[in-house]
Amino acid sequence: MPKLSAKARARKIKLLLFDVDGVLTDGKMYFLPDRNNQLGSSELSAQGSIEFKGFHAHDGVAISLARVGGLRTGLITKRYSETVALRARDLKLEFVLQGCHDKGSGFRDVIQKAGVGSAEAAFVGDDIVDLPAMRPAGFSVAVKNARAEVKKEAHYVTPHAGGDGALRDAVEFILKAQGKWKKVLETYLAEHPTVQ
Repeated sequence: MPKLSAKARARKIKLLLFDVDGVLTDGKMYFLPDRNNQLGSSELSAQGSIEFKGFHAHDGVAISLARVGGLRTGLITKRYSETVALRARDLKLEFVLQGCHDKGSGFRDVIQKAGVGSAEAAFVGDDIVDLPAMRPAGFSVAVKNARAEVKKEAHYVTPHAGGDGALRDAVEFILKAQGKWKKVLETYLAEHPTVQ
């Protein structure tokens, strides 16, 4: 049986799932001491700190474009972060799975809830912990700066790095493969007119 091209795989996608650290962000984690924390300074750890992350505006627009194009979206991440919960609410993501140590089972749970088959779901990752979700996905995407093992198994590698518009690359690729890109742009621009 002939191997499906990335474009053929992308045409089937109805659900786009992705990792956070290294995909939606550049992978760096920043922690500031929480001065209001009741722990003594010798006990101050990641739990006694405030975490913050940087997100790229292009990826935020990508989620809106995906929605206009009929794609459902969500994230699956190993860590739990209030910052991620806030960003997920801001982006109106339909599926948010934080603290997931087995992304393969997380992927299966989400597609079951979404009522789609694995061939209709995409996963965007950057590191080996993402492979269990990427392998069953109908369309697996690695960001430009993903680990070599991840790029090797991906159907598509984005031209931009994680945290630098990689998710936007994945959305554009899918919508273009589905022949929706021009219509999605027209609809999005009509709904978001430029302020002059």
